[in-house]
Amino acid sequence: MAEASTQQTKKRQTHFWDAFKNIALLFSFFVNLILVIVLLLMIRPLFMAKTQVAEPLLGNLDAAFAALGETNIQTTVAINDALPVVFDLPLQQNTNVVLTEPVPLNVPTTFSLGNQGTIYGWVSLELPAGMVLPVALNLNVPVNTTVPVVMQVPVTIPLDEAGMGPAITQLRSVFSPIQGALQQLPDSPEELLAPQ
Repeated sequence: MAEASTQQTKKRQTHFWDAFKNIALLFSFFVNLILVIVLLLMIRPLFMAKTQVAEPLLGNLDAAFAALGETNIQTTVAINDALPVVFDLPLQQNTNVVLTEPVPLNVPTTFSLGNQGTIYGWVSLELPAGMVLPVALNLNVPVNTTVPVVMQVPVTIPLDEAGMGPAITQLRSVFSPIQGALQQLPDSPEELLAPQ
């Protein structure tokens, strides 16, 4: 009897194991079926994300970087400074001067009387104020001053020429492989299944 009881216990264990395997097999089948259904339902939104989000986003980024390279910064620079001016001004010209006050003159002179001899003496006279005298000027006038400079200077700086061109090209080259790879992917499940 003990032998029959042991065999019955083994049969029960085998029966239990077979039932567990069958339940596990059915559970695995249903889980896989649900995963396949979810995957099939999710494939269209994935293609929509590619065509409606990723491609426009990368295209807009590339266009923005290209436009950045063509951008000009326009501003007005305010200059408010004093510039030193130091030089010698050569002055060589004929001009007329007007005496502002009487000018006394006392100069020694020699009067020749021809065969009669010579008289040495002094001449004293006074040039009156307001008298116009012709003068030849020949001199260097030193100039040492500052000149105020106050102005608004419009400035246009092209970013490409200001050194940003290589950085912008590098930014565009970072995204171009991603954009190229994304464009090679199919746009819909139909394109994925259609033979090429």
